[in-house]
Amino acid sequence: MQRRQGRVNAGLLLLLYQISQIGLQNIPPVTLGVLALNVFLFLNPVRPLSEVCISVNEAIYKKNWERLLLSPFHHADDWHLYYNMISMLWKGIILEKKLKSIWFAYVIAVFSVLIGVVYMVLEFLLVKILDDPSYGMSCSVGFSGVLFALKVLNNHYNPGRVSTVLGLRISSKYACWAELVAIHLIAPG
Repeated sequence: MQRRQGRVNAGLLLLLYQISQIGLQNIPPVTLGVLALNVFLFLNPVRPLSEVCISVNEAIYKKNWERLLLSPFHHADDWHLYYNMISMLWKGIILEKKLKSIWFAYVIAVFSVLIGVVYMVLEFLLVKILDDPSYGMSCSVGFSGVLFALKVLNNHYNPGRVSTVLGLRISSKYACWAELVAIHLIAPG
């Protein structure tokens, strides 16, 4: 789980292009801050990915609890960063205007930690129920869980909308679940 160094970060360049197309003045402050933090930590990681990813083994058994704070803001590669931050950009623009900046910052902070806790509980249950310790070693980084939670929140505040997932029109109420399945099918890792 190490980033390749010394290459052009096409995903990062595309992200910066997309941000410039929207315009910094059109991006609410907390959303812009989250984007900036994720890009900064991508370019200047706190530690190698293997030392910030969250897993049952590292967080529960070895008590490396700081991983709960670090794992959501580190990304495996520039495309991982790009897809997550484009999603954050659109969800942030919509939700931050709806919730206001202070409340939106609180939601991001809570979701960032809570998603890691939920991930570890689910992985721990898989270890125990399936009696397979490999689930405890599975290590995760990225903002995807927070984005999924934001999508559910967005659907709560904007009911009755229709989304398109893999070309299929689906009620937004169920679209986040369909997107989760689609992501797993497209990029199972």
